[in-house]
Amino acid sequence: MDINKALEELKKEPGFSDNVGMVLVHNGIVRGWSRKDRSEVVAIEITPDREKMEEIRKEIEAREGIFRAKAHANSGRMQPGDDVLFLIVAGDIRENVKAALADFLDRVKAEAVTKKEIFA
Repeated sequence: MDINKALEELKKEPGFSDNVGMVLVHNGIVRGWSRKDRSEVVAIEITPDREKMEEIRKEIEAREGIFRAKAHANSGRMQPGDDVLFLIVAGDIRENVKAALADFLDRVKAEAVTKKEIFA
């Protein structure tokens, strides 16, 4: 996903300027170390459940104050520094958008993306 292009397209949607006061973006990147014990990670294998991601996206987008939610997960083997997950939430006010992005991220990571770390 090209974030700049996605934001540009979002801003062109009818109703954007009437409904959006904030856009938040999450760009998840492969770390060079494991969260568990900080062991060196040389690669990860990602398997997204795109149907589940779409289900979660729709739920987030249906929330009060949320104009649009978008999600994209890369798949396959990736190296540290590679982009893994992009989430965009656009909505009316800070309180609605921040909470929606936090829930979106937590749910996608817990319910829709499987990750296997490959160690040095």
